[in-house]
Amino acid sequence: MPLPSSLQQHLTRIVQMHPGYGALLAREGVLPGTAVLSELPLLTAEHLDAIYYNHELGTEKGLSVYHTSGTSTGVRKAIYYSDEDEAHYRMDKMSSYRAWLAAGSLQIRRAFADVGTGHAASTAEAIFRGFGLHTASISFSLPIEEHVTRLESFRPDLLYTMPSILEAIARAAPKPASLGIRKIILVGEIASPAWQANMAARFGIEVCDILDTYGSIEVGAIASYSHEHGVYLFADGIHAETVRAEQLDPRFEPLEDNEGVLVLTSAKRSMFPVIRYVTYDVVRDFGTVEIDGKVRQSYSCISKRIGNELKHGEKISLYDIENVIHTFVQDAELRVSVKDNRLTVRIRSKSICNGLINDIRNAIEHKIEAIGQMIEGRMLDRIEVIHATENEPWEHGSVKSKKLYN
Repeated sequence: MPLPSSLQQHLTRIVQMHPGYGALLAREGVLPGTAVLSELPLLTAEHLDAIYYNHELGTEKGLSVYHTSGTSTGVRKAIYYSDEDEAHYRMDKMSSYRAWLAAGSLQIRRAFADVGTGHAASTAEAIFRGFGLHTASISFSLPIEEHVTRLESFRPDLLYTMPSILEAIARAAPKPASLGIRKIILVGEIASPAWQANMAARFGIEVCDILDTYGSIEVGAIASYSHEHGVYLFADGIHAETVRAEQLDPRFEPLEDNEGVLVLTSAKRSMFPVIRYVTYDVVRDFGTVEIDGKVRQSYSCISKRIGNELKHGEKISLYDIENVIHTFVQDAELRVSVKDNRLTVRIRSKSICNGLINDIRNAIEHKIEAIGQMIEGRMLDRIEVIHATENEPWEHGSVKSKKLYN
């Protein structure tokens, strides 16, 4: 079946704006004018290195340039946005927040952005001013105590932040609930259900007052969680599909039956070729739900991210590990590393007792089937769970702290 006319027009525009992508189609024998989506090449990291990342687009035509965090490869890459891209980004973000902000009787007047660096940070205040909110923000580089002090003085109703930053705020604030925050929007990292429930309790709010969102600097706004339907719903203008891990690279091990690597096509993004763009994020239970007579694409969670940098990384879900640990410890912060076939989980917590360490290790090994199978098959040694001391150096080398270290 040919592409819809709107996407066909967008594909033609992408070919014009990104000659390298047009050359890729030519090598694959694909004619843009008669293309079928499934016939278009998967836009892998290798393809992007050749057709995008190694080509400076420049900013002389009013383009904005942002850089990836470099958490996966250690190399920060330039990502470009046009004014049109920026406008779509802001509108999509506002659309994903609007109904959730309006729900309930809470009156939201003040919003505080604490989201590290990059695109999300630079656009946050403009997005919330679009709702008529009084806004403020803080630099990620300041000590966490300064973040708490600013929150105490500004008294926001809404906090826009990353899970690892929220963990640090909850740890540094004597009484997180006394900050008066009534709603929290999360972006940038995983946030398992048990983690969200514990964080909501620490801030004195309900779980439905936390909105978990998913986006990337390459694509923009991608999806947000619907408390009503219990799934993440994709943003308008995004078409999603999933592929098998071994379809991308035969060295990847197969994923679970209900998992797939997320591939995205955007009908809006122009300065980055989001046409069957491989995210390398693994989603579970990809499907559709019908809402008000409209079919929406959805998934239940992002379980992990795959890549070449970790042996067996496609089998290890930080989402599952975090969810297990937070059934034992409410205030846990964790760092997970894989080295020499040993998975090590370091937990920092004021409330954990050493007697729980064995229970947590056994739960990780037995409740997370993939990890249990790797241990049984001797691909991994037994899990090492360590109670980190208060003064122990803690990995803060990047904005995104919720990742697998090696």
